[in-house]
Amino acid sequence: MYRNLSRLFLLGGWIALWPVAVAQAQPTETFGRESDDKARPLNIEIRSSLDFSRATSTGDSGGSIAIDPNSGARTVSGEIVDLGGPPFAGSAVIMGEPGRAIRLEMPSTIRLTSATGGSIEITNLRTNLSPAPRLDMYGRLEFAFGGDLILKGNVSGQFRGRIPITAEYE
Repeated sequence: MYRNLSRLFLLGGWIALWPVAVAQAQPTETFGRESDDKARPLNIEIRSSLDFSRATSTGDSGGSIAIDPNSGARTVSGEIVDLGGPPFAGSAVIMGEPGRAIRLEMPSTIRLTSATGGSIEITNLRTNLSPAPRLDMYGRLEFAFGGDLILKGNVSGQFRGRIPITAEYE
């Protein structure tokens, strides 16, 4: 039934995140009042890494594993079998000047590599943020992120990579 269980993918929580915060010091409205001083720099703190957990391939065609940022649920498709273990959507908090609108950017695709030289991709990186995110009255904005892990052919190992996250004031 499962042709080659030795092709075990350990898609663990070692996807390191590379937060980048950029602040623009422009006077804007903060909860309805003008700010005369420079904006506090934005800071991004990663709370948990994106973790696709464990899976194995049942053929050579590959497949995908998706993590939903809203629910954290994992969906497996193609010639991939879920071997259990808890998947996790990544989570982070942005801190800065209260009430300010921000823009968050993540790459559309990143490549993960293993110690054995194999590589796979995460595509369709996405967050659970609204279209116009804004820091709350305490200057915080928490969000989760997920994506689609694409497996092609015969690769195995524990894959690691970095997801650059950039935040700027609007």
